[in-house]
Amino acid sequence: MTTQVMNGVEALAAMFSRANEQGRAAFLPYFPVGYPDLDESLAVIQAMAEAGVDGFEIGMPFSDPIADGPVIQAATQIALENGTTIKTCLEAVRTLRARGVQQPMLMMGYVNPLLAYGPDAFVRAAKAAGADGLIIPDLPPEEAALFAESCGREGLALVFFLAPTSNPQRIDLVAERATGFIYVVALTGVTGARSELPADLTEFVARLKARTDRPLVLGFGISTPEQARTMNGLVEGFIVGSALVRAGKGGHIPAGALARDLRQALDQQS
Repeated sequence: MTTQVMNGVEALAAMFSRANEQGRAAFLPYFPVGYPDLDESLAVIQAMAEAGVDGFEIGMPFSDPIADGPVIQAATQIALENGTTIKTCLEAVRTLRARGVQQPMLMMGYVNPLLAYGPDAFVRAAKAAGADGLIIPDLPPEEAALFAESCGREGLALVFFLAPTSNPQRIDLVAERATGFIYVVALTGVTGARSELPADLTEFVARLKARTDRPLVLGFGISTPEQARTMNGLVEGFIVGSALVRAGKGGHIPAGALARDLRQALDQQS
């Protein structure tokens, strides 16, 4: 069975380098463990891996997902009702690695369950399972010392967020403390597919690039191959969540097909 050669921050750097060499943005889909059930969530992620996506945001369901829109909220509630726990999510990553999924996987979840697990214990368990980093939407960099120390020791990425409302001081702080990449929130509000992206998005990204050379990964609102294609040359990567979760309601075949369409759009001329 194939395994990752690199992990953690190094694996993410190699991912961005490969995508850049191909003249495109990296595509990191989000999908929650346990939706529509555990086996099918693993099948969805495998199908997306086979479609050639660059990495994954592995969702750890939580009862109060404040950054997520209605599609992901509903899906993660079903996952919780299916009995999905933090340990389930760690085991899911381990299983996906054993099945040959090689793309970087970042575990996305909220801070309270991770504090209950223990920051250092969780980081060590995540690395042992085969994860490459953490995305914790409700963990500001000012309060992230325990996670940052553990991630630094284990070589895992710790991603922080910037939004259109972020002032220069906030941008500088996140640029200093984020590892792996910076998650760029495309718009104010919660996650969810949008018919069009903000008109001032290019200006916002330019403002960030003027203050940091960290890779920028755009999320919130991207749902179509046409929108995905606009990420080429704008940012180093992007995340699609709600559209894939909606497709995943029907299982791995429609979710895998959408992931393939999104990925192939990156290779087409705009």
